[in-house]
Amino acid sequence: MDDAQLLIELHKPNRRLGPGSETMTRQALALSGLLGRPGLEVADLGCGTGASAVVLAEQLDVRITAVDLFPEFLDELQRRAEGRGVATRITTLAASFDALPFEPESFDAIWSEGAIYNLGFEAGVKGWRSFLKPGGILAVSEITWLTAERPTELQAHWDREYPEIDRASGKLAVLERHGFTPVGYFPLPASCWLEDYYRPLRARFPLFLEQNAHSAAARACVAAEEREIALYERHSAHVSYGFYIARKSLE
Repeated sequence: MDDAQLLIELHKPNRRLGPGSETMTRQALALSGLLGRPGLEVADLGCGTGASAVVLAEQLDVRITAVDLFPEFLDELQRRAEGRGVATRITTLAASFDALPFEPESFDAIWSEGAIYNLGFEAGVKGWRSFLKPGGILAVSEITWLTAERPTELQAHWDREYPEIDRASGKLAVLERHGFTPVGYFPLPASCWLEDYYRPLRARFPLFLEQNAHSAAARACVAAEEREIALYERHSAHVSYGFYIARKSLE
C-alpha cells in the first residue's frame, strides 16, 4: 500500500479530515449572506468525507457539487449524506484542482475548508474566481499565523510545509488584489484542532497499525501525524486556520 492509500485508510473513518467544526461552518454561513436564498449552486472544493458539505446541505436551499481527488472519500461522503437525509442535494465529483470541469460563472458560492493550500492560497483565489457568478461568495479556511513572532521550530516547519502561510492581513490583501471584497474573518479555536480533529485521529492509531500489521510505512505515517500533533500542542497560541469569507467584486 502506498503512502496516499495509507493516509486515505487512516483518515477516512474520522468525522473530519482537518481542523474545523460544524459550529464554525455555521458561523461562516452566518457571515456569508447565503442563508435564506433559494436555489443556490454551491461547489465544495476539497470536500473530503463531507464534514462541511452535509452542513451546507442542511442549512441552505442549495444544489452542492462536492469535489475531491479521492473517490474513497466521496463514497464516505455519500454514505454520511444519506444518513443525514441530504443526499439528494449533493452531487459528488472526483477531480483534481488542476482540472476542474466547470464553466465560468457556474456557482453562487465556492466553499473550501482546509483544502485551498493544495493549489496555494493565491492561485486558488485567482483561479476559482472565474467559476463564481458576479457577487458570488468565496468561503475558505486557510492556515494562518496568529502572532507576529513565532517559535523557531514552528516557523521552520511551516516555511518548509507551506511557504504561503501568513497573517490574516496578508490573506485579506490577496483576496482584495484578486477582485474580492472581504466580508468576514475569524480564526478557528483550539478545540477545532484538538477535540474535533487530532484526538479522534490519535484514537484511531492503534487499530490502523494493527490493520496494517505494524508495517514500517504505517508506523512512519503515524509518527508523522504524532509530530504534527505535538507541534500544535506546544504552539497553539501562534497558529490556526483562519476562515475567510469574501464576495466577488462586480467590476
